Order: sequence, then C-alpha cells, then structure tokens
Amino acid sequence: MSGNEKMLITGGTPLEGEVRVSGGKNTSVAVIPATLLSDEPCVIENLPDIDDVHALVDILRSLGAEVDYVPGVHLRVDPRPAQGTYVGYQDASRLRASYYLIGALLGRCGRAEVAFPGGCRIGTRPIDQHLKGFQLLGARIEDKGGMILAEADQLTGTSIVFDVVTVGGTINVMLAACRAEGYTVIHNAAKEPHIVDLANFLNSMGAQVRGAGTDVIRITGRSRLHGTTYAVIPDQIETGTLMIAAAATHGNVVIRGCIPTHMESVTAKLLEMGVRVVESDDAITVRQAGPLRAVNVKTQVYPGFPTDLQQPISALLTIAHGRSNIEETIFENRFRHMDELVRMGARIMVSNRLAIIDGVEGLYGAPVTATDLRAGAALLVAGLMARGETEIYEPEYIDRGYEHIEDKLRALGANIRREKIRP
Repeated sequence: MSGNEKMLITGGTPLEGEVRVSGGKNTSVAVIPATLLSDEPCVIENLPDIDDVHALVDILRSLGAEVDYVPGVHLRVDPRPAQGTYVGYQDASRLRASYYLIGALLGRCGRAEVAFPGGCRIGTRPIDQHLKGFQLLGARIEDKGGMILAEADQLTGTSIVFDVVTVGGTINVMLAACRAEGYTVIHNAAKEPHIVDLANFLNSMGAQVRGAGTDVIRITGRSRLHGTTYAVIPDQIETGTLMIAAAATHGNVVIRGCIPTHMESVTAKLLEMGVRVVESDDAITVRQAGPLRAVNVKTQVYPGFPTDLQQPISALLTIAHGRSNIEETIFENRFRHMDELVRMGARIMVSNRLAIIDGVEGLYGAPVTATDLRAGAALLVAGLMARGETEIYEPEYIDRGYEHIEDKLRALGANIRREKIRP
C-alpha cells in the first residue's frame, strides 16, 4: 500500500459485459488466521489478491509458519514450525482483522500478544465482546499500552452471551473455542455468510461447529485438527458494489461467480429504486434504463442491509429522484465520504447517524480523497457516473478489499487508470 498514487476516472460510460467476482475478503481474513489451529498443512483457494491477504501472509511468516503463496492460485500454510505469539504494531496496523490472531493464537498455544488493530477509520469498533468471550473461556486479559496480552493455562468450553451482535467477536470466539476443552455455546451470534464459511472451513479440519448462520453456535472443542484444502466463498461486498456501479452508469452487467441469496437485501433496494435485477444460480444481471427512485436505507446485521454497502449505495442515491434517508446503525463514523460526494455536486445533510440525500440531475468530476475502504468504493461509483474527470486520492484503501478492481471495470468499458502523484 503506497500513498503516492491517484486514481483517475472519466465518467459517463455505461458499464456493459460480464465480470467475475473474487473470493471473499471477510472470509479470507478469518480463514487465514484459522490455519494456525491446524496440526497439519492447509491449502486455501479462491483468495482475493488484496492488501489485507498480503498482510496476513506476512504475519504468518513472522510467527514462524511456512507459507507458500501464489496470488490467484493458492495459499499453502504449514503451521507446525510456528512458535511465535507476538504480533507487533507495524504488522497489526495494516488491517483491522489482525485481531483474529488473538483467538487463533489462544487456541493454538494458550498465549497471544497482539497490538490493537489498524484498518479503516470508521469508528471505535470496540473489541470488548471479544475479550469477554476469551475471559469466559478461561483466558486472562491484560492491556499493555496498545498491546493485548491474552493467556490461558487451559481454555474450557462455556456458555457465552454477547451483549450485542458482533461479527468479529463471534469469529474470534469460534477460533479459540475450537481448541478449548469441552463444549461452548455462543448466544446472540452474528449470522453473516463469512461466519458460515469459516465454520465450514473449521469443520473441514475436523472441528465440530454447529449452528453457524443462526444466532446460536455450538462448538465441541478438539485437541487436534487436521489439514484441509478449502475454497472460500465469493465476495458479497464486491458483488454488491458491482451491482450498484452497473445501476449508477445505466449499464447492463452480468456478475458471475456470486451467490445471489447473499445479496437479497441489496437486490430488494435496487428493485425498489427501479433497477432491473435478474438472478440465476451463480450470476446476477443488473440493467438500468429508466429514472431512479429515492429509497430509505437502514444498515443492519445480516440478513439486513450491510454496512459495508451503505457507502457505495449512498453514491447511487445522490442521483435518485426525491429524498433518500440513510440510517447507519453499525458504526458511528461511516459518513466521512459524504463531504467528498458534496464536492462532486451531491446534496446531502448529515446529522449523527442519519444522512438525508436529495437527488440531483448528475454529479461532476472533482478531486476527492478516500478515507476508508468502502468510502473509496463509493467514490469509485460516483466517479463512474459523474461528468468529466474524477481524481481519487489515497486509492490504496480500495486495494485493501477489492482485487484488481480497475482491470475489472476497464473490461466493462470504464475509463479508469492510475497515475503517480508528482512531488
């Protein structure tokens, strides 16, 4: 990731053609740490070639694991040589999901010392529920000034009730509980598709995880887990972003290799706006010809509308006829991209966790800055539909979660490129 580039988009061209979705970012950043729980080598396929995956590969190597990574082909991890339990600030600050190493290392060796995670600046994202879960499993937790030290002589299965639905907390406790002694029940668990995929991966290693995809997950701990070969599911958020981009440019795009049932909340909103969406087994076709209608969006845990697609759809809503309201219920600081959309001609008022968008005839190109991963995706959508040229600064945020997104958009007809920023 480097901050010396900008992305240039000349908008106004309808996206047309076919595109294939990459493997899921949110699954990948959970499955890669989970390989540490195995007692044998694991092979993971369909990983996206993104910065968050590269960061985790580097961290596994720093812990002593033998890693063979061929981007776009496979990741082979032999965790047996891994003796390390320390993940410092430089490594942990590269991605938010570095906190999954706490659960994985606790389960593997009863000790983890991991710096507070980095990633996008979209709110506090407290990990108190993660730590509560570890403590209930028998771990001792210490905050060592920017480092979290978790230690356990023996993790023991128990009943854990989350105070709020937490995707990260659910995943982290699942990782630790797989190697705990006895039976763990997680109540008020998150139900996202990548939690189901992680459970399937763990079960393919010999774990016993039941109930993923419901709000009660039951885990019987295992003293050993074996190697496996596993392909992660397609990226739900990339699918949604491409759907929104097709609608924003009045395009006609077939998105292949996706799971339409994961996209129902997004499909419902696009249909409500007047977009034509047609689903088949593993493809979604999005066509947009007529005017867009304003709609109201409220982010919710799965199967509700995903917070990760709130920002991209907000760009689309800037040109919808009428007034749209967006209520962000997951993160308290996820409207920072709205100022950038206003620079492009949008009419938006923000009050706390509510954004009110009055549709305009169209956006115009402007210099804008990505403030986080999904904000970058919103600016991509805005740039694709704006008149003139849009310059997106700090596009490295986009690289954290979207694999070769410019190549995919260019193949659909977009005028998009990168340039070095002159000093």
